[in-house]
Amino acid sequence: MAHQMLTQLLMMLLIAMLTMVLLRRLKVPPLLAYLLTGVISGPAGFNWISQNTIHSAAELGVVLLMFTLGLEFSIPKLWSMRRTVFGLGCIQMLLTTLLVTALTLVMINDLHQALVIGFAVALSSTAIVLKLLSDSGQLAHRHGELAVSVLLFQDLAVVPLLIMIPLLAEAKPGEFMPLLTVALIKGLAAFVVLMSVGKWLLPKLFDEVARSRINELFVLSALVVALTAGIATYWLGLSMALGAFLAGMMLGESQYRRQLEADIRPFKDLLMGLFFISIGMLMDIGHLIELWWQLILLTIGLVLLKALVIIGLMRLAGENLKTCFATAASLAQMGEFSFVILALAVNQQLLLSEVANLLVMSGVLSMAITPLLMRIATRKHSRFSSGKIASTPDGFAAGDTQVLILGFGRVGQVIARFLKQQQISYRALDYDPMQVYQGRAAGEPLFFGDSFKRSILKQAAISHAQTIIITFGQHPHIDNLVALCRQLAPNSKILVKTRDDKPMNQLKQAGADLVIPEVLEGSLMLVSQVLHHSGVPLSQILRLLENERRHQYPYLHGYFSARASDLTYEQLFALPLAAGAYVVGKTVIDIPWDTLDIKLTNVRRAGVEQEVDEQWQFATGDILLLQGVPKKLERAEQWLLTGL
Repeated sequence: MAHQMLTQLLMMLLIAMLTMVLLRRLKVPPLLAYLLTGVISGPAGFNWISQNTIHSAAELGVVLLMFTLGLEFSIPKLWSMRRTVFGLGCIQMLLTTLLVTALTLVMINDLHQALVIGFAVALSSTAIVLKLLSDSGQLAHRHGELAVSVLLFQDLAVVPLLIMIPLLAEAKPGEFMPLLTVALIKGLAAFVVLMSVGKWLLPKLFDEVARSRINELFVLSALVVALTAGIATYWLGLSMALGAFLAGMMLGESQYRRQLEADIRPFKDLLMGLFFISIGMLMDIGHLIELWWQLILLTIGLVLLKALVIIGLMRLAGENLKTCFATAASLAQMGEFSFVILALAVNQQLLLSEVANLLVMSGVLSMAITPLLMRIATRKHSRFSSGKIASTPDGFAAGDTQVLILGFGRVGQVIARFLKQQQISYRALDYDPMQVYQGRAAGEPLFFGDSFKRSILKQAAISHAQTIIITFGQHPHIDNLVALCRQLAPNSKILVKTRDDKPMNQLKQAGADLVIPEVLEGSLMLVSQVLHHSGVPLSQILRLLENERRHQYPYLHGYFSARASDLTYEQLFALPLAAGAYVVGKTVIDIPWDTLDIKLTNVRRAGVEQEVDEQWQFATGDILLLQGVPKKLERAEQWLLTGL
């Protein structure tokens, strides 16, 4: 039985993969692939897995979604956008809900169902709209700012909606307002308690976790905090999602916000995928095919209704028509939280599954046509727009960073000081919490984050950096970081500081433009001082140094060493040729240097270094200066002396 379930689960995942690839080619949001997977694998399709089987995992997806949403909600951010968020956003939400509720009451004559449908239709898709605006570079345009403000309020409104829907199902006539008041008081109490605890306890907890430098512990701590807060609010009779949202808000102002979001994202995306699959299982395609004309009319109706409400409100606020149409096109669809509300209402037996099916399918269609609507509405708008630079998630303009410094230790700080003197803009990432705290306190553009995380590098606007400097080259997987940086920033210059020259070729192959070994650069500085004090002209010293760097330190790679730990480094080895040595009498060109995989650096004869060419003939008493790794030097020694 267990094997059968695993096989069915595997088939379901394969369907999700295939549909996601197909829909991506059609430029359709991947969310629709999960819904389609649910339809195929649910009761209306192969009936492999029931919705109840994945319900718990799907609910965790909503919890983590609300946690990451909370990370984005800071009180200062909301306050700076208060006029559009709480003005336009609030009125749009209320007016749309009232209109949809009134129209629904005419058809089904059930206030509770009508309210749920009104709530669901009033919401728009934060994920789809933000991605489309970001990809098209329109986040900083006027219609982008207005759309984001409305979405912020809608996401905030989800929290009380998650409280209200269970109460609508449980409350008897006349009891709803008292129960809602009690629930809101509980929610406020939970907010105060969790925010108080979070302000004093969580920063200390995550300081200790971050100092450990254990990625798994950081991820585990984030999951524990989100779920603990969710269980706390559930214990108070409220939604787990509310607790997770508050936990996210607690950490939203901390320096760990970006890292938390990056670590939680894989779990959230996977579990949210299961949630949307469970939503897809609610849909009965056969029933919907019978009602295809109703589905098309419903989709057209809800898109037009939402668009007209937004256009009307914005015209009253004095916005021009181009901005009004562009904003309306962005917000006319139903959102992912609409599905959350519909699923919750069905589970609470507040909404008939047939009605939910029709609304879910209509919401899916409205999402599918959103890219087309936005392209049509913004085509003319873009001709007259001011061409603002899109902002990164942190609020920094994407074009304001010339240099990105990965690792803000001593080397990174020295580089930053020189950049600051020359007024060259830069940003830095580091994984040491105290270093980040002190740097930020000093006004440095420094952020906490693991540079090996793709999402962290994207938030740091790596693709817009002209130069990327990696200062912790001794990391065992530094080549992976270089390759990731090259993938995300194909046109940027990548400079890597390493301890020595061992990984130079590997890092060059990974995509580094320049590798600077500390040991060799230190040697060059010492050499330059020695030559200067020995009377060598400065111009000749600079020419020698430049030649070494241009040719990747050819004379500095090899060195004499007796350490057993240096078996993988290229070393220098002096080989005296005794009488009877195999190569005595042979010329340089006769020796298979490529096969031996070593280099002949020099030959000393009678105590004098010789100028050697291909026709140079070896003689008894010559000392060959060879360069290579120890094992190959050992084999070459045997061959040069014995021919074996």
